[in-house]
Amino acid sequence: MFTEEETLTDNNLYAPDRNRKTNLNDVKEFMDKHYNEPLSIGSLAQMANISPKYFVDLFKETYGQSAMEYLTDLRMNRAKRYLAETDERLREIAIKVGYRDEFYFSRKFKKEIGLAPSDYAKNFRRRIAANSPSMIGHLLALHVIPAAAPLHPKWTPYYYHVYHTKIKSHLKLTFPYTDRTFEANLDQLSQDRPDAIIGTDGLSPMERAKLEDIASCLLVPTDVDWREQLRMTARFLHKEDRAEQWIGQYDRKVLAARTQIGEAMGYDNILLLRIYRQDIHLYENRGLEEVLYRDLKLKPACRTDGGPCNAPLAPERLAELNPERILVVVCPEASSRRFWLALQHSPEWRQLQAVNNGHVYPISADPWFEYSATAIARMLDEALLLFTGKCPNAFPENVHGKSCDA
Repeated sequence: MFTEEETLTDNNLYAPDRNRKTNLNDVKEFMDKHYNEPLSIGSLAQMANISPKYFVDLFKETYGQSAMEYLTDLRMNRAKRYLAETDERLREIAIKVGYRDEFYFSRKFKKEIGLAPSDYAKNFRRRIAANSPSMIGHLLALHVIPAAAPLHPKWTPYYYHVYHTKIKSHLKLTFPYTDRTFEANLDQLSQDRPDAIIGTDGLSPMERAKLEDIASCLLVPTDVDWREQLRMTARFLHKEDRAEQWIGQYDRKVLAARTQIGEAMGYDNILLLRIYRQDIHLYENRGLEEVLYRDLKLKPACRTDGGPCNAPLAPERLAELNPERILVVVCPEASSRRFWLALQHSPEWRQLQAVNNGHVYPISADPWFEYSATAIARMLDEALLLFTGKCPNAFPENVHGKSCDA
């Protein structure tokens, strides 16, 4: 077997064949599948058809870490899986991840992970990666600060501004926030070495397999409500009591908020609108519906026929509905903002009773477009503030307790 020190000084030089195209991706994929075999810089360079020295430089320039660092990540990630999920002996695990000497493996594991393999097996699943913003919201409700998560000052401003120093590794936002696929974060996740990855379902079997090569995965189904999503996450992390505490606290807040908002609003109905480009749309989404209609029992002026993005609402129909309260979200495009400014000065808009009574409430995508335990609680707090003017103070912004990357 080759140790990292031996492979770095491999003297088997292979002259590059300039008639063949170097493909580091093929080499990297080979390492993904054969990490448990003896691999040397010389053999990998030969696969790439370049000299070992050039291979070392090119691999690091391309992927941000050396080939041997990448190989170590692969082996450590797989070793953590075996330690956390099986009762196999240390020698068996060492061989399965490419180390013939269990004592060398043990020293290497402690150097890379910070714990001896036996200690890690007792305390696994401590570094959690969130693969989507909604999973950040569920983890925070469980008093877990993820070690890695997608953060962006525009698309996830709350999580970014409150937790960007506490979440050590900032992943890229992927679809539907951007055009990037989940694969944009694979290399970063591998380097972060999480003990578990928590995300939402919708991945293909091949995509899921790529994540599971890095760490244990929980992919929460999106067709269940946030309470069940939170409970599933809690069961995975052995934090069921914290989930029930959060849900109980939320339900108590709902009862108090329902009374206060009812006193402020009476029997007023409410209409949810979305301004997009040159049109007004009826708007609903799962979180809005649950908080406003199911939890707070508010009266809708009109219900949509499904889907968050619906057909434009004609001015005549808006005048016919003539809602008593309006929540409106304006898309961030310049054309949408211009239309919204013009709409506020139009006679049709100014004649609405909600406008005349000063009961129009602009809302933002954050938190109203996210579906998670934390987002739902923030929606409830914001609804109370919008409709009563009272500033709620029930769910702390900063999660106390031990973070996952401690």
